[in-house]
This record gives sequence, structure tokens and C-alpha cells, in this order.
Amino acid sequence: MIVVCNHNSYFVQKKDVFGAIGLIPQQKIIAPLRMLTYEVSADQVDEITRMGKSTILESLLRFCRAIESIYIVECLRKPTNIDLQRLLKKAEMRGFPGMIGSIDLFNDVLQGNAPKITYCVNRHMYNGPYYLAYDIYPRWSTFIKTVTRPRSAKEKHFASCQEGCRKDVERCFGILQAHWAIVRGATRLFDAESLQSIMTTCIILHNMIVEEEYDHDVVDEYELDTMNNSRTRIYCAHDGTEESV
Repeated sequence: MIVVCNHNSYFVQKKDVFGAIGLIPQQKIIAPLRMLTYEVSADQVDEITRMGKSTILESLLRFCRAIESIYIVECLRKPTNIDLQRLLKKAEMRGFPGMIGSIDLFNDVLQGNAPKITYCVNRHMYNGPYYLAYDIYPRWSTFIKTVTRPRSAKEKHFASCQEGCRKDVERCFGILQAHWAIVRGATRLFDAESLQSIMTTCIILHNMIVEEEYDHDVVDEYELDTMNNSRTRIYCAHDGTEESV
């Protein structure tokens, strides 16, 4: 809160021309956070924060722009060497050495700005990373696609591993929607520029929470699914078996 107030004096409590004390910083910051978190409209927030609708909407946009300006360099940076090694380690545990993620936007790939790494597969050394991708992407060596119609046990096993790793990345957006409900529907009420600012703010705040709470060194454990009483289907492709872990 102090950082936001220091960045933008709009959130600092002031007096009007008549000497009346204005809104406190907590009101101007809680209102945007409630809209981002609970997918509520400005009309639903005004009863809690005692603010007008126009003031709530202005606070939301100013708050998003402040978060962008302050934290975009830190929280939307490219992976560091430590982050890259952690991604490579987790990918190798899943049977994909040299894989650094599931591809959705590949501007860096088009520009040839991929990280320089080396790994060995089937006794062959490779010096470039790759991404897991859908069938709609070009047939490049950088993209590893699933087997569309697997027939043999080997193809079925590879398809299960590839689709499982790719879905883990896709589920991140579901987690983002769960934390910041405004992404699900209320964003339709804003223009394109405001939407970009809101979405960027949600991603930044989400990354801040993950960095604060997530233990990157802990061993991943897959517990029973309470809905169907079957373990999550995660395979170890490098050990030659299809036993779930």
C-alpha cells in the first residue's frame, strides 16, 4: 500500500477546497482488489467502501497502472538461469530433457532468442531447447507435438506424457482465473486498453503470490482425486514403465 501511494499521489488522503478530509488509501486500494478478486461490479463495491461508482472505476484503473509501472520489470521478467535450470529439472523428471515449457506465444522463437542449453536423448547430443505444442503450430524442430492417433504402446505412452505436461501449463490459466475472478467475465465491461492493464496486473499479482508462497525445491506429490478416487495420471517416461506416480 505504501509503495502504491508513493508512486501515485491519487491514493494519498487529501483535503478538498473546503477542508473536508477525503478518502483514505485503504478505500481506494481495497475497492480495486475486491473487483479483481471477486468479479464484482462497482455498484457492489460501493456499499462496502463507501465510494461512488466513478471513483471506484478510476481507482481500479489507476491501481492497475501503478502495479504495472512498479512491478512489471521484476514480476514479468524472462526466466533467469536459476529459473531455467529448475524448469529443465522438472521437465527431465517428466521424461522431456531439454524442454522448457508449453508453447503459446513464440516471439522469441521467431527471433531466434532461445536459451543455450545442451542435453542428451537416445545417445545424441542436442544444443537447443524445445517446447511442447499443439498440431496447429509449424513443423519446426523447436516444437514437439503429440501423436495424433497413437497405435503402439510406445506412441500411446509418449502421447500421454506430452499431453499431461502440456495440460499442466494450461491449468495455470485456470488457477489465475480462480485467484482473480475478474478475468472470467467482468473484463467484458472495459475497453481494450483497460483490459490489457487489468490482465497484466492480475498476472503480476499472481506471480508475486507464487514467488512468496510456493516452495520450488519441494518434491511434487500427486494425491488421490476425491472426485473419482483415482491417482492423477502422471508418467515417468525415462524409466521404461507406465506406472503412475
